Amino acid sequence: MSDENNYSASSIQVLHGLEAVRKRPGMYIGSTGPNGLHHLVYEVVDNSIDEAMAGYCDKIVVALEKDDICRVEDNGRGIPVDMHPVEHVSALELVLTRLHAGGKFDKSTYKVSGGLHGVGVSCVNALSTWMEAFVNTNGKRYEQRYQTGIPKSKVECIGDTSLHGTTIRWKADPSIFTETTTYNFDVLANRLRELAFLNPGISIVFRDERLETPKEVVLKFEGGIRHFTSFLNEGKQVIPAEPVYISGEENDVVMEVALQYNSGYDEKIYSYVNDINTREGGTHLEGFKSALTSVMNDFLKKKEKLLKKLDKDEKLTGDDVRSGITAVLSIKVPEPQFEGQTKTKLGNSEVRGYVDSLVREKLTLFFEQNPQILDQLLEKAVGEASARIAARKAKDSARRKNNIDSFGLPGKLSDCSSKNAEECEVYIVEGDSAGGSAKKGRNPKTQAILPLWGKMLNVEKVRPEKVINNEKLQPVIASLGAGFGKDFDITKLRYHKIIIMADADVDGSHIRTLLLTFFFRYMPELIEKGYVYLAMPPLFKIELNRKATYVYSDEERDAELEKLGDKREKADVQRYKGLGEMDGKQLWDTTMNPETRKMKVVTIPDAIAADRIFTICMGEEVEPRRKFIEENAIYANLDV
Repeated sequence: MSDENNYSASSIQVLHGLEAVRKRPGMYIGSTGPNGLHHLVYEVVDNSIDEAMAGYCDKIVVALEKDDICRVEDNGRGIPVDMHPVEHVSALELVLTRLHAGGKFDKSTYKVSGGLHGVGVSCVNALSTWMEAFVNTNGKRYEQRYQTGIPKSKVECIGDTSLHGTTIRWKADPSIFTETTTYNFDVLANRLRELAFLNPGISIVFRDERLETPKEVVLKFEGGIRHFTSFLNEGKQVIPAEPVYISGEENDVVMEVALQYNSGYDEKIYSYVNDINTREGGTHLEGFKSALTSVMNDFLKKKEKLLKKLDKDEKLTGDDVRSGITAVLSIKVPEPQFEGQTKTKLGNSEVRGYVDSLVREKLTLFFEQNPQILDQLLEKAVGEASARIAARKAKDSARRKNNIDSFGLPGKLSDCSSKNAEECEVYIVEGDSAGGSAKKGRNPKTQAILPLWGKMLNVEKVRPEKVINNEKLQPVIASLGAGFGKDFDITKLRYHKIIIMADADVDGSHIRTLLLTFFFRYMPELIEKGYVYLAMPPLFKIELNRKATYVYSDEERDAELEKLGDKREKADVQRYKGLGEMDGKQLWDTTMNPETRKMKVVTIPDAIAADRIFTICMGEEVEPRRKFIEENAIYANLDV
């Protein structure tokens, strides 16, 4: 028998210490891409936040240093440095080098905590080229250094100090994080801002020390989640003027809810458990939603005029009552049960009842005391119910109105022959002229062309049913094949690259902005998955002796002409005013050939900031837009 088939006790491999983390990092931090890299920072910051929630810390500093080094400081009690009575090593070394070692398991130390599994900081240590820990406690300053999770020194006292707290410095290991070890300021700022909102009174100082002039943001919000809700609705017309705030406690579960409606139709509910963003929701969110729907239907029964606007036996659905809502739900649970180590969904069944009961009671009281606000919200919800029925009818008639063929595709779409969505891409092109060139130049197997014409709809200002029935956007919805809004199903998407190809001028920019607004509001998963791209057609063609060079900016043009030296005067320089000026071959060579083209993928590192910017720039309110333009005028470029 060969050695390959000799399976015995010696075949069993045992991973010691933090080896398991380095062997399978995705099991502990989700991925080794940018998300996993940023997760390192969250794990360290969560320890400081736990100190803050326990009442021992009120300032946290997060700094991005040069050479991809990160530093987190707090003024808490400091990780203990004395010898552990059982393990016979310093508690600091124990916390930083052993999985499932920490103070989070003892409820007398931390009543509630985000990092319940005790693997956080030790994972960061394991996945770093090196880490340094500094602890200020009992008038002394201590230090210990590690390499790939292995201590390289004892815990040493390096001096006296009047300070208290912990500082962790580390450099992520590029052999683990092969895609990038560079932190994104906006991504981290989003999470740190959330933490500052969720923990009123705590000051989080975020510094980017990589810049020549370091950038510093101080995040401190005394208003807590009420302030958070107002921040999310900035620039919007709101009901009521100040967010409704509900709080209570049951069986050591502390609950807070802040909610407010705006004049739009989006549902924005952010839910947190022990400061962790539960993106997939869970029992706490289910309790909130069921209570809100029930309370609104209970009050509607007493409003005969409004009831007449609905069909008999018709009730408000959850979607009806949550249209235009902005809410933040934050709960603190001593023993949370999360689904998976990444903690994106709460599983504690008892929490559903706690939240449902609290919201039902307090919201009923609020509406009884504020009948005018109740009437406004019921009017809005009943309007949504009517619109829901109208939208269903509009979907049926839309196909007949908008030149849809027997396969449900728009007549103007030149589809590709491949049915494999992963290799297929659709170019959304401005105008029939550019569309004609794109059709001639494309690879018909994998590249589809959808020309758009006329003025696009600004979806920020209209109801959803007007979007589905809009003659400009309906072909986009039909071509992508995945529905839109609450019915969007990304598994049905027909193309994994959606490429917006518009002229490099003001009109082209406007079309790009309107399409991106539509995708952000009604198909946000497209952007989250990285499926939306901006084509980059050249601005200039430089031709000399029948040899053409294409460049994409004034700077590139000047550089190319400089290379020609004495011959530059003989070169023919053509500035493209639009895509329609190129023939099919030129468009393929410059903009559509996957081997040579340039494209930008559209990403949203900070979804909350993006939501506010779209509202300000594309919404009804003029004053916030004027203020935004004035504050950002220094960055403006005029296309003249």
